[in-house]
Amino acid sequence: MPTITLTTAIHAPIDRCFDLARSIDHHVESMRGTGERAVAGVTRGLIEMGQDVTWEARHFGLRLRLTSRITAYQRPSYFQDAMVAGPFAVFVHDHHFLAEQGGTTMRDEVEFRSPLGFIGALVDRLVLGPYLRRLLTRRNALLKRVAEASTTPAAAS
Repeated sequence: MPTITLTTAIHAPIDRCFDLARSIDHHVESMRGTGERAVAGVTRGLIEMGQDVTWEARHFGLRLRLTSRITAYQRPSYFQDAMVAGPFAVFVHDHHFLAEQGGTTMRDEVEFRSPLGFIGALVDRLVLGPYLRRLLTRRNALLKRVAEASTTPAAAS
């Protein structure tokens, strides 16, 4: 199964980074280019353990919906969201946070698989993997910028 791993060094406290990564509002802001919006479940603020969010966005010219649930949660070092409905056969995003001197290391691990069998494996490697990596890189850049500039908790934004 394809896996994307990204590591981002952020000069901000671990709690701030953890909360920004759970922020529906900041996720929407980081995905502005796809028109992504939260349409059901938790649609604003911070998502918590066991809660769902349904995202709607335009990708590859198609309007798609994906519902994910927070399936693991250990504040402030880890949480996982997993697709419970949507276009993938599998989509699981592990968010890891490590407090270090001068800030936080945020590591994303995303496992995904399209539902298209053998052809899907090619699509995953050649198209979806690079596309998802770009989306995650854009999201992490925004979270880093906000975390390093912020003097207030993510919940207040």
